[in-house]
Amino acid sequence: MLAVGSTVGLTASPAHADDTGDDAATTLIPADPSVSEVIAGFAPDGCTDPQLPITHEEARLTATLPSADDPSVPADRTFARTMVEGGGFDGYTRSFAHQVCRSGTLEAATRTVTRLGESLWRQAVRRAQSTGVVRGDLPRSDDRPLYWTRIEAMAVLHQWAPDFALSTEERADLVDTFDRAARGMGDIRFPAGKGVKRVIVSGFDPYTLDGGTTGPAPGTVGNNIRHGNPSGAVALALDGTRYSAPDGTVVVIEAYNLPVSYPEFARGYLEDTVGPFMEQGKRQVDASITVSQAGGSQFNLEEWNGRYHGVSPGNDTHASCPTIDGVPQLAVDNPGCNTQVVERWGGGDSLTDPPQWTQATLPVEEMIAARTGADVPRPPGDTWPDESVAFGVVWNTNYSYFADCTSPEVTSVDQRELTYPPETPPAAPPADSCSRSGGGGAYLSNESAYRNTLLRDRLGLDIPAGHIHTPGMQHFETDFAVSDPTFDAWRTAIVAQTIELVHVVGGTA
Repeated sequence: MLAVGSTVGLTASPAHADDTGDDAATTLIPADPSVSEVIAGFAPDGCTDPQLPITHEEARLTATLPSADDPSVPADRTFARTMVEGGGFDGYTRSFAHQVCRSGTLEAATRTVTRLGESLWRQAVRRAQSTGVVRGDLPRSDDRPLYWTRIEAMAVLHQWAPDFALSTEERADLVDTFDRAARGMGDIRFPAGKGVKRVIVSGFDPYTLDGGTTGPAPGTVGNNIRHGNPSGAVALALDGTRYSAPDGTVVVIEAYNLPVSYPEFARGYLEDTVGPFMEQGKRQVDASITVSQAGGSQFNLEEWNGRYHGVSPGNDTHASCPTIDGVPQLAVDNPGCNTQVVERWGGGDSLTDPPQWTQATLPVEEMIAARTGADVPRPPGDTWPDESVAFGVVWNTNYSYFADCTSPEVTSVDQRELTYPPETPPAAPPADSCSRSGGGGAYLSNESAYRNTLLRDRLGLDIPAGHIHTPGMQHFETDFAVSDPTFDAWRTAIVAQTIELVHVVGGTA
């Protein structure tokens, strides 16, 4: 995922331990009456309070595109409902609201949202992996219905008015509990012991949902709301699958999806999911891969990950470290510009703790030599010059840095076009530099790669770990159709070749 426009023996404490800073709080905004009306429509009378705040993501629940057939009038449904119903989840939010509203205690509500979140994830996985008829009129591979169904349910929790006292902090924890469950973060079930290899893979939500091409229909939004994320589709396609490596070893893959916003990362979403499986034990992972979307017609295997983050806003519109007058802000004495790790996973409170850089340990040579995508149909508009594969696979050793951590001057190193193996090894980031961006930029994909490889290092593991950036998926035939054959073909091809790349990693782990 590119930016918009462009310790061994650590032990995890409970997921909601209070060791995060102010930047880890989710931003809430005043309720919009139209959104509150939608939320109330799912719940029994008197169960919700229309005055309670919601999130920026939930505010998009009433967003409507122009009609694909006649852009002068709005579509007949909100985009969110189009996705939810198109994915066959049309009754989920109402059932969710009614079950939550029957909860008489916080403990009961917590049990309910955990169960329902895990159920939603499992339903989405079953749909994505189905070989038969699925509910809804969207392709089984579409990642977007899960996202929008989860947002509807979280909106219900934000405006839930229970009969018992519910503090702001308790409500936030309840929302977090559901969110994590509905992302597959509590659904990882690796077999124990020898004889298998265990691989964990992450995907991401859709992002850059605001803006885009607009139409003349009053009250409608730009068509960026249509965006999906192939990495999210990859996670659904891979979760719980297994295959035989070339040497006959059974490889088991578990997957989960990450949010495109900074506060959840700061609260330990990734570490709490992956960390327990990087610790010593019978279910320790043999490889950990993060995946996100970039652009073009190639996969980038990112070598170096930077600690710097926050230039571009997430789906919640929050940016931890925005530029000021076009000038990048320095990480010195500026926690918002540095990835912060929760204390339960090692913390760190200086410019070099955690370190400014981490490095991937993916089997790059094997991933390139495997010629993944040779049996994957190329989607319309694919520009990779070698037409015998769907997409290219490139070892990306780019990065940029502040040579002087007290000066805003940035040095960029462009090494993307190196052939593999290169005649000379690529230059590593200077040891005393401050990161400005890794090969995958300075957005949340880079942060997922950084946190994942930092966990590997802090827990002293020698396993493949790194980031795969996929080609871009947003290729639509028309301005306002929510899906079409070209859009679906890109997602299908990207998912298929990503699975092949993950299998290469698992087979060499």
